[in-house]
Amino acid sequence: MKFSLLIAILILFNLSGLSQRVEPPFWWIGMKNPKLQILVYNKNIANLKPVIHNSYITLAKVNKTENSNYLFLDIIIDKDARAGSFNIDFYDGKVKSYSYNYKLKSRRENSAQRKGFGPEDVVYLLMPDRFSNANLSNDNVKGMLEKVDRLNPDGRHGGDINGIINHLDYFQNLGVTTIWINPLLENNMEAYSYHGYAITDFYKIDARFGSNEDYIDLVQKANSKNIKIVMDMVFNHCGSNHWWINDLPSGDWIHHFDKFTRSNYRGEALMDPYASNIDRQIMHDGWFDNTMPDLNQRNPFLANYLIQNSIWWIEYADLGGIRMDTYPYADQEFMVKWVEAVYKEYPNFNIVGEAWLQTISHTAYFQSTTFPGSKMPGKLHSVTDFPLCYAVNNSLNEQDSWTNGMAKLYMTLSQDFVYSNADSNLIFLDNHDINRFATNINSDYDKWKMGMTFLMTTRGIPMIYYGGEFMMTGDKSKGDASLRKDFPGGWDGDSVNVFENKNMSKLQVESLDFTKKLLKLRNEHKALQTGKLTQYIPENSVYVYFRYNDSECFMIVMNNSDKESILKLPRFKESFENYSGIRAPGKKEIDKIPPQLIIPSKSALIYEFI
Repeated sequence: MKFSLLIAILILFNLSGLSQRVEPPFWWIGMKNPKLQILVYNKNIANLKPVIHNSYITLAKVNKTENSNYLFLDIIIDKDARAGSFNIDFYDGKVKSYSYNYKLKSRRENSAQRKGFGPEDVVYLLMPDRFSNANLSNDNVKGMLEKVDRLNPDGRHGGDINGIINHLDYFQNLGVTTIWINPLLENNMEAYSYHGYAITDFYKIDARFGSNEDYIDLVQKANSKNIKIVMDMVFNHCGSNHWWINDLPSGDWIHHFDKFTRSNYRGEALMDPYASNIDRQIMHDGWFDNTMPDLNQRNPFLANYLIQNSIWWIEYADLGGIRMDTYPYADQEFMVKWVEAVYKEYPNFNIVGEAWLQTISHTAYFQSTTFPGSKMPGKLHSVTDFPLCYAVNNSLNEQDSWTNGMAKLYMTLSQDFVYSNADSNLIFLDNHDINRFATNINSDYDKWKMGMTFLMTTRGIPMIYYGGEFMMTGDKSKGDASLRKDFPGGWDGDSVNVFENKNMSKLQVESLDFTKKLLKLRNEHKALQTGKLTQYIPENSVYVYFRYNDSECFMIVMNNSDKESILKLPRFKESFENYSGIRAPGKKEIDKIPPQLIIPSKSALIYEFI
């Protein structure tokens, strides 16, 4: 089937559902940017003349597209405007056809100064459909295409926002300070909609997760426990059932080819000095999947729409951060402008861009650094550090050599000069798209402790993928569902309940206890969060590095050998020469610094100098 014909069929099939939309649905006074673009959608709305009678609101321009069902209104909000509402009147000649009452709200106190997540935090990533089902009444919702089927590994299982709210104490007790939730926005697709990345409404929480009000409740209750909420956003594409696809605002709203063309997923083509134009185009403009139309952010109205949508959610929901999906796939000039617009409104905010690339230099390209050949300097603070993730996973399974084993960790971090700020990298052992860490190390508890210790004590913003705190397994070769199993205890009748420590295995109990103690140590010491890092070249399978600031100093020792090792301390004296005492792991007593330490095989130990 021709690709253009596919789009035509989708439009004809859904035109009967035409109804009015105004987006953003409301806005705020006192924003740094006084300009607002309002999308108005209704049958032949472009044939009417919009008028605003309000001395504080200026209708600067009325923009029409080739589709008469759309208007884009450029509004300027005066700095003296007050919270309230104003009417947008639509006239057919001299006759008023109807009015829309548009609300302007007051911002929260100190809203512009909100603090985003950073290296002082521990992030927890969860997939809401697979975490906990607290509200059975929203498992199946009228009008939502996919129904709950927990017996289908790839189906919807019923987890919801209330399930997250009910277990906020679990996160707090674990030591988590930030929760990143896979997309909660409406994904009204026929199948496999549980992951959330095929959005069909950018302003509405999926009814099977809850409501917009439930989401606000979650953020407020999390914040009351000093836990930030990070929203997962997608600008590269939408779901094929999005109402836009039913009636596109313009022909260039999404990317088209003569036939269906999938992205080549080669982000390297964007900075490759020898790349062909067609490779770059297919990377940017090809569809991520056949149910995910690729959005054209070079369309100025769509660009404004997406920028405003993210700012709307930050302001409306009081967010603590954004994780942007498929960051390299969208138009990069637009992405730079988007990040800049967000930081202009919220200077202390943070955005992490998913840059799923194999090498350090390719990853660093998307951070706030100017690289030769790039059209614009990047503005992004944080990127996903896949190269470090791969280095940890591989190093623990390798025999040590000049480049492998512990040397791989050393060499990976030695390239941090490429990043503008490696401390802002989001670091992890696994996530929802790759093998679980416990699977990669064959559920070896000693290796797992080494990986977790490194994660929580090296530079960057550490993230735990749900279940990783008690060694949940998952094999990508068996499908994504294997990586996204239900959290034990999230459903009534679960035989294993991690929340209540019921029927957990010995390994689960021990690993969860280890995670809690590790996070407690990290959360109590700034040096382990934001301190400087000094690393030493690994010798005899032993890797040593220090995290320190003006008042604290920690030495982390990783022994990747099958044999215990003797660590002679004089080599590292420059890092602890201002201290006279040392506290061994798990001890309260302070000892005099000895000339050497015995490091057990396959272990990672944290020593504090006093």
